[in-house]
Amino acid sequence: MRHAYQVAAVRAAERALMDQLPDGTLMRRAAAGLASACTALLGRHPGYVYGARVLVLTGTGDNGGDALYAGALLARRGAAVTAITAGPKAHEGGTAELLGAGGRIVAGDAAHDHLFATADLIIDGLLGIGGRSGLREPFAGLARQAGQADATVVAVDLPSGIDTDTGAVEGLAVRADVTVTFGAIKPGLLIDPGARYAGALDLVDIGLGPYLPDPPSALAPQRDDIAGLLPRPGPESDKYRRGVVGLVVGSDRFAGAAVLATGGAVRGGAGMVRVVTGEVAAAAVRQWWPEVVITVHPDAPDWDLIGSAGRVQAWVAGPGMGTGPDAAARLAAVLSTDLPVLVDADGLTILSQQPGLLPRAAPTLITPHAGELARLLGTDAASVEARRAEHARRAAASLGVTVLLKGSTTVIAASGQPLLINPTGTSWLATAGTGDVLSGLAGALLAQGLEPAQAGLAAAYLHGLAARLAAAPHGRDGSLAPGEAPIGASDVVRALPEAFRSL
Repeated sequence: MRHAYQVAAVRAAERALMDQLPDGTLMRRAAAGLASACTALLGRHPGYVYGARVLVLTGTGDNGGDALYAGALLARRGAAVTAITAGPKAHEGGTAELLGAGGRIVAGDAAHDHLFATADLIIDGLLGIGGRSGLREPFAGLARQAGQADATVVAVDLPSGIDTDTGAVEGLAVRADVTVTFGAIKPGLLIDPGARYAGALDLVDIGLGPYLPDPPSALAPQRDDIAGLLPRPGPESDKYRRGVVGLVVGSDRFAGAAVLATGGAVRGGAGMVRVVTGEVAAAAVRQWWPEVVITVHPDAPDWDLIGSAGRVQAWVAGPGMGTGPDAAARLAAVLSTDLPVLVDADGLTILSQQPGLLPRAAPTLITPHAGELARLLGTDAASVEARRAEHARRAAASLGVTVLLKGSTTVIAASGQPLLINPTGTSWLATAGTGDVLSGLAGALLAQGLEPAQAGLAAAYLHGLAARLAAAPHGRDGSLAPGEAPIGASDVVRALPEAFRSL
């Protein structure tokens, strides 16, 4: 897992470590790591960067000091380094170090178009982790020029203008190609929109590890973490031991939602999939997935869904089921059980209309997109998109559920637990029906015994990975070849076995 820590925790760890070190040691460690990363980006011999033109954008704080000290190291290796100061003063020690190494310092209140136009590398040291979302002048002007330059842009600790804890960007921010972050990853580097500004992440170890809290504020899994979560059948397994998932999905109008959710469940490893749906959707599911057990429901709110469907170990309710009184009754029946339940799509609309259906004592996972979560919270979708982590955590606490907030960065929030961040998201998933696939996949993992947060995380990871595999062509040796092609939700279903195998 990649661990991420909020500003308060990082600041406390820095203070604890600095108490054990001579003055300035921590900054010089950070600067050395930054200079090393810049050298590699310049593509020069590791011992020197002779002739490279480096532009340092510096504010008044320690972040600017890191950038100036790194600039001095690059200048001593032969780079032509110029620093533009955005405030009334710059870090005193860093300024002296850069000037002593042959670098230049210029004021930010003058035009420096030629410096941006000729730079090979721009180092963003305008604001540190204590900075707020969005930039004001003169910082904003320098960020704008950096964005228009052809040079590689390297952010120091995080791009100036993004919120360290949430990834929110309210106004202008530096858009980096690479972010060199010190001591610990910050959540804002992993969560959109901030993640889009961070580029590739390079973590420099400066010794904070023993002083950081456990658990971290956020976690992002890697391949082996997901592989360790996935259930595997053993010699004694049968269809019941492998988990039976029940899907209340689809309708005569939205038969495709039932087909896609069922596909996600079948490919998700459940031992048996039971589908409760309308007559038209049942015919479609039967054609696509003959291994599924189907129950056709009558249009009657007092029908005994639980008794008619048969034994299950987790429920999925929502995709394409409709929002009328009969559908609401089916959702209420599922939520009245003591089994894990995943609610998505139309089920979330019903929850926004009937908030009394939550909370419930049994494990519950909801999988909204920004608009659906906004309706549940009584806010607007733009606000949810801007502060994804904050709203997911708020919903988890207020609704008493685990929240998987879908989007450019999928995050999973559960009360009292670190935020989980999925790293495999891709814009190829922005197509109709992919959310239905995710619901079935996560439901299958719930039925196999995973906790809601684990099921949501593993499903989101596999879902994103399957989309990437489906979109990318393969060479004869099975490796990914250059280029991608548009995909649909059914392509994601077909790619799920390959995604599982890749783990």
